[in-house]
Amino acid sequence: MTATAKQPAPDTSAPAHTQGLGDESSIWFKLTPLLKGGLDNPLHIIMQMAERYGPVIPINLANQRIVLLSEPEHFKHVLVTKADAYIKYFDGLKPIFGKSMITNDGALWQKIRMPQQPAFHPDMFAEYIPYFLAAIRTKMDMWSDVAKSGETIEMVEQTWTLAADMICKALFDRDMPFNPHFVFKCVKTYTDVMNHKEIRLKRQAGEIFEITEEDAAKAMEVWASVPPAVFGAEPREERERTLLKMIEAAVNDPNMPEFDQQQAIDELKQYLWAGTETTALTLAWALYETARHPEAAERIRKEGEQVYGDREPTAADYSALAYTRAVIQETMRIYPPIWGLIRVANEHDVIGDKEIRPGDRVVLFAYGAHHNPRFWEAPEEFRPERWMAGAAKKQVKYSYLPFGGGKRSCIGGAMSQVENTLALSLLLRRFRPEYVGTDPAGINATVTLTPKGGLKFKIRELS
Repeated sequence: MTATAKQPAPDTSAPAHTQGLGDESSIWFKLTPLLKGGLDNPLHIIMQMAERYGPVIPINLANQRIVLLSEPEHFKHVLVTKADAYIKYFDGLKPIFGKSMITNDGALWQKIRMPQQPAFHPDMFAEYIPYFLAAIRTKMDMWSDVAKSGETIEMVEQTWTLAADMICKALFDRDMPFNPHFVFKCVKTYTDVMNHKEIRLKRQAGEIFEITEEDAAKAMEVWASVPPAVFGAEPREERERTLLKMIEAAVNDPNMPEFDQQQAIDELKQYLWAGTETTALTLAWALYETARHPEAAERIRKEGEQVYGDREPTAADYSALAYTRAVIQETMRIYPPIWGLIRVANEHDVIGDKEIRPGDRVVLFAYGAHHNPRFWEAPEEFRPERWMAGAAKKQVKYSYLPFGGGKRSCIGGAMSQVENTLALSLLLRRFRPEYVGTDPAGINATVTLTPKGGLKFKIRELS
């Protein structure tokens, strides 16, 4: 990186890498009792609670008060109407994201986001598509080898490495200067927060537990090496309009003292993990659903044949891939990557008829709204058609929150849909992925909605 004027302040706290993983103040530690009851889908427990106790449920857990919300009107209240009264919650994940935009709020968040926003304007997507396609071609070459060998693959790891490659090529003008499979496995060890309570209890009992300080430190060491490797790698084409160039310009801007080199490194962490994982999970779940619904996979293949035929798809073709795009949207409804948006109240408020106190952790239960029969016909069924033509106009506002809502909605949400629509169309035109795992796949409600034990697939190449 070229910037030298501003240096990050040294970190003198040096926290243990496992700090926060089993910390009893972590909301992830506190939510685990609510998420233990369902074998295949622990979120059904919270859905049953909402049905029994109403849309606003205050829960006192030890020294912490959690308020569960499940109504779209209440989501709007927190995300839009009184957005400044509720700040984002990311305790326990600072080692992953540092001080990046995703962990900030208020004026500082706005100042950090502003120089990066142009990279995600829809007008930029046409420039990115050739690089998305290059990453998809690389993945298809690998899948061709997998099809020949007959080996079983874990699909989330496959889609995570694809998403990381797309981001590096399109946004950073780099080929991946790291082994994405190795990085994925290291950091996944750290971020599987459903282990946190077990880790803490074993620590309290003096037992040896699975994620040791050494394991966590190694995961963070690997993760910390990724952004500098991206900055130091040779550019693919010396493109000027890239997110990486925008971040470097912010570092060199004397009017932005907040945007030092550490900020730049942390911003890359945000895109390489948060942006990559949500894209990867959606594509993996979409491949799972189309494997279970071969008629949907066949319809995607035929749509690709009709729209772009034997050439590579373009930005105009993305708009015409209506059914493939509907499959991605329906996948995000059934499996929202972020199943619950968490905010911390910073002032007194009233939601429904319940008091909200400063310090309350407010959980916007997006998964519950996505699966509520009051808002969706047959919500447990995979029906991409509900997103076609004028059907989507009947939706209740804020009943669908795959990328959050309001001013803090995901900066890369629209781009993620382009990536996944193109990837799903191209992969299914060349391959028939066969799901060979437990059916139905179980759900693991960590920070994100992950498949329990992964999604095991065999890959068949179409003639």
